[in-house]
Amino acid sequence: MTLVLDVLRYAVFGVFVGSAAIALGSWAVRSRRISPFGSAGQTIRRLTDPVLAPIETWQLRRGGNPQNAGWWLFGVSLIGGILVLSVAQLLITTVLGLARAALTGPLAAIRFAIVLAGQIVSFALIARVIGSWLGVGRYQAVMKYAYRLTDWIVEPLKRVIPPLGPIDITPFVAWFVIQIALGVIVSVL
Repeated sequence: MTLVLDVLRYAVFGVFVGSAAIALGSWAVRSRRISPFGSAGQTIRRLTDPVLAPIETWQLRRGGNPQNAGWWLFGVSLIGGILVLSVAQLLITTVLGLARAALTGPLAAIRFAIVLAGQIVSFALIARVIGSWLGVGRYQAVMKYAYRLTDWIVEPLKRVIPPLGPIDITPFVAWFVIQIALGVIVSVL
């Protein structure tokens, strides 16, 4: 199983490096660090434009600056890579943990179920934070389940913890509370 995860890590790293090269090359041509009329600039544009054109269109439709398309690609590949690796790790550890719990006994199965539930809520908290950064709200179909899974812990914390200007730190506090609670529960069981 670790071989699968290692191959996936290398693939994600390759996508990340490729998107960084595309973003950097596009920036260098657009900022005229590399002449857009020279052979190097034309080659860079020929290679990067097919990748960046859909992102530029998306940004134009939302009133953004299409010159930032390369950096959007870089950011999405970074966050997407982290999410892909996290979900793959979760699936692999879930399958291995389920097999181990089935062989060990009922107490191990209960411990496994509690840890799995905590991990699912933790991922929902991360999705909630990333969604808020991207402007995806509570009532959109993509985020509805993340809010349903996390409101039970975030909403009471919002009543206690004041916002720090425009930044709401309660999902981060909730994540730490869940991690500490999982550590305590697993050590007790």
